[in-house]
Amino acid sequence: MTRIALGKISLAAVLAVGLSSGVAVAQDAKAVIAKAEKAMGHVTSVRYSGTGKLGAVAMNWNPTGPWHSTDLTSYTRTVDYPSGSSRELETYAQENPIAMGGQAPFSDPITEGAELSGTYAWNQPVNANTPQPPDVVAPAPAEVENRQLQLMLTPHGFLKAAAANGAVAKTVEKDGQTLTTLTFMWGKYKIKGAIDGRGLVTKIETKVPEPVMGDMPLQVYFTDYKRYGAMMFPSHILQTQGAWRTFELTVSSAEANVPGAALSVPAKVLTAKVKPEEVKPVKMADGVWMLYGGHNSVLVEFKDYLLLIEAPVDETRSLALLAEIKQLVPNKPIKYVFNTHHHSDHSGGLRTFVAGGASIITHEANKAFFEWAWKQPRTLEPDELSKHPRPADIITFKHKYVLTDGDQMVEFHWDFGDFHDQYLSFAYLPKSRILVEADDFSAWYATPLSLAMWNNLYGNLQRLQIDPVTIAPLHGPISPMDVWLKALRDDTAQLGAD
Repeated sequence: MTRIALGKISLAAVLAVGLSSGVAVAQDAKAVIAKAEKAMGHVTSVRYSGTGKLGAVAMNWNPTGPWHSTDLTSYTRTVDYPSGSSRELETYAQENPIAMGGQAPFSDPITEGAELSGTYAWNQPVNANTPQPPDVVAPAPAEVENRQLQLMLTPHGFLKAAAANGAVAKTVEKDGQTLTTLTFMWGKYKIKGAIDGRGLVTKIETKVPEPVMGDMPLQVYFTDYKRYGAMMFPSHILQTQGAWRTFELTVSSAEANVPGAALSVPAKVLTAKVKPEEVKPVKMADGVWMLYGGHNSVLVEFKDYLLLIEAPVDETRSLALLAEIKQLVPNKPIKYVFNTHHHSDHSGGLRTFVAGGASIITHEANKAFFEWAWKQPRTLEPDELSKHPRPADIITFKHKYVLTDGDQMVEFHWDFGDFHDQYLSFAYLPKSRILVEADDFSAWYATPLSLAMWNNLYGNLQRLQIDPVTIAPLHGPISPMDVWLKALRDDTAQLGAD
């Protein structure tokens, strides 16, 4: 074997070797992309339509089930690649289905528009079943990165992104087939796609951050390609996140190079910024505050410690809560955090409080899920617990748990029979007769599902002989119990008449 002394190799020669290897890889990737673009068609814009299913990420009936599924009765997406524009119009006629696959239709179908143009994102309801006018524009600056990523998760968009981001090509043998993969980095995201022997993109995968489950695998599958004019496009698209379906579409039509695909950014959107988290405390009783925000929490003061009911959304929200709580009650630690259910919008901030030493109180069915989820890698969005690991102290109950110091008392109860989450639980403060609940009583509209959830909650209150005066919803404003009961009676009667 011949040994080469590194000292005898010039710096120029080392650079030449490196550059030569880089050029060879780049040329190979370019050839792969060129072949795929020839097979799939050179397009600047695409419009495709169909019907299918939506899955709500991190929202399932129990911690081991698939994401809540909703029927897409109509879906149209228009993409313009040069301007980085995308418009999605999706119509669905039901809420998240109730337990075991039942469906709860809205009185009117909902059509929503999600738009992107370059570095701007906004939502534009078309005929949404809300009190907003149909032409309202809602800036969505926090959605820009995700929608840009979704552009790259289209077949033609992937090829364009691979070419623009220095993709590396590799040939692999799998199940007796030769596949070529293209892999590239876009910011913090590693994106990898597979191209079959015909030059068609069949799969794209990456990982995305999720507050509860960390770096979550995201995969998109393209099958049953058909020719639409000069373009090949899949007639079936399936996207999964965390192994469960988030989007599935049976394509009924597709066309390339459609006119007017580039979107103009509304003036209102041009100046929009991501709003900082705000926590607005409202005192409900001695030592009890509603902490309003996009998602609410309730703070309860005991003699020597504090209880926080719900740590929603993510760490940004939890840090804002911590800052406000320190102002409200500066000299007491948050010893406990009560979690109503495992859905990410209600548990995404728990890890921040675990990092601070708080114990989590939740239904026993959630413990194994949290323990598994909190062990997952968090390289995309590291949080306080990943930076300073410590074991979580999770206190569980099956039917009831009580915290008391002899004066203040909070009861935690399983909301048996709930349609939204099998192990949904609520809190009750007997001294002030305040009920703290999540998702069951969250909006002033009547559908079969919402009324079923309201009635189920009321049935549990009667069963447990709980008689609240005030309801503190974790979505929505504080409500007197008698107002809620009147709404329940009136809307039930109205729905029955319809």
